[in-house]
Amino acid sequence: MAPSSPIPTDTAAARAFYQERLALFAKNMALIYLITFCALNLLPALYGSPPSWFWLLGSVTNRLHLLAIAILAATWWVASRGERTQPQLTALDLASALTTSTAIAFVAPALRMATNGRPEPVLVLAIFCFHTLRAVFIPSTVRMTAVVAVASSLPMILVSALPAATNINRVSGATGAFVWLGVMTIICVLTTRVIYGLREEVREARTLGQYTLEEEIGAGGMGAVYRARHAMLRRPTAIKLLHPDQAGAQSLARFEREVRMTSRLTHPNTVAIFDYGRTPDGVFYYAMELLDGLDLQRIVELDGPQAPSRAVHILVQVCGALAEAHAIGLVHRDIKPANIILCERGGVADVAKVVDFGLVKQLETVSTSADQTGIGAILGTPLYMSPEAIMHPDTVDARSDVYALGCVGYFLLTGTPVFDGGTVIEVCSKHIHGEPEPPSTRLGRALPAALEAAILSALAKRPEDRPANVRALRDALVASGVPAWAEDDARAWWERARAMKRTARLKRKGAHSMAVDLRDQGRQA
Repeated sequence: MAPSSPIPTDTAAARAFYQERLALFAKNMALIYLITFCALNLLPALYGSPPSWFWLLGSVTNRLHLLAIAILAATWWVASRGERTQPQLTALDLASALTTSTAIAFVAPALRMATNGRPEPVLVLAIFCFHTLRAVFIPSTVRMTAVVAVASSLPMILVSALPAATNINRVSGATGAFVWLGVMTIICVLTTRVIYGLREEVREARTLGQYTLEEEIGAGGMGAVYRARHAMLRRPTAIKLLHPDQAGAQSLARFEREVRMTSRLTHPNTVAIFDYGRTPDGVFYYAMELLDGLDLQRIVELDGPQAPSRAVHILVQVCGALAEAHAIGLVHRDIKPANIILCERGGVADVAKVVDFGLVKQLETVSTSADQTGIGAILGTPLYMSPEAIMHPDTVDARSDVYALGCVGYFLLTGTPVFDGGTVIEVCSKHIHGEPEPPSTRLGRALPAALEAAILSALAKRPEDRPANVRALRDALVASGVPAWAEDDARAWWERARAMKRTARLKRKGAHSMAVDLRDQGRQA
């Protein structure tokens, strides 16, 4: 049996879809009725003199026709402006259907008097088309479609039974309206049943154990990431799925190794893994905490080079996460801005989270990992790869992550990668042979000397010339003398970030809004 709610409404995405479809339906129906209005009134000009505008507006029939158009236009306007709650959308949908059908129904008495005939069949056809298209456009349950169709049919049936000055058979008119509108109701219900059933099948296909997928929020080399919810806990969750076209034995082994290794990490700056498993058709997935924030790549794109105090604050947290991984023999191998998410957690702003251990390597099982990833295969992102990861990828150790983190620090301070080039080969060649330009020179203004020295030491070509591990890099960053990143500055930045997100949502809905610029925030910290 279909649920009692008109559509699946337990997610914001479902409500947004309902609102979008309601607006689209109302817009299209308003245009159809407007074209019909113009055709009925202007085509007679081909056979005689066109009616005056006074007659167009003075006719009761035309007034009711224009009223139906106005109702649909108003529905479109309301549904396409801002975010509406589920009760508001249901009320708008129901009110629009009932008032439009009633306006069409009351055209009948006026046309009877003007034509001395029976206009009911044409008007029944108009209502028939309206509700059939509603069943196609608007997501609804069988119950809701039946209620709307029956309620909207009553005015037409009652008007057909009204007494008239002519000799029209009222019983015949009401019976005809009843039969055809009953057929309309059946067709609408069947249409909704098919469409709603297909939506339910899609929903079931998007259910993994106790998790239901809602929308895709990202994609990487190993798989796609979806926003999801737990059936019982209602906890915001992210689900990562292995791409079906990558579901070979080698990819599955790497993917499963990723989740097993990541689940062993408990540092607060590492993404938490909740669960993992396989779907009935063999697709591997795992559930992790949902990070409602921005990755460092996006932050720099929006905000430009970061204040030294904020850069140190972020890098120190990432050092802590990597230190735990390295201590149990894991190397990330894909540290880059896009794999470091900045978010708010437990009322604390600017909490860094390291994600995507898809290229992680176990140091104590080098031969096994090499077999699974392919000896000599270059895995990672060229802009943030160490020289040894490019030349000898099967021999990398924790110091490769130190180099990559130095590249991330350079990017945070300058807004540009250490090395760039027109091709992957050119970028890789610069990592192997090129000397990095000091961050202060690239930036065009002075930076704390000790901080710059720490970043450049992490970018040494030879692993033995870098800080011995991420703990040593963290100590150098802390000892650089950069003032601490103030909590008030962090909160102010995230307030502006939230305003920016709201602006982006409004722009997607076509609303006028003010752009929010984050570039002046925290510059002097």
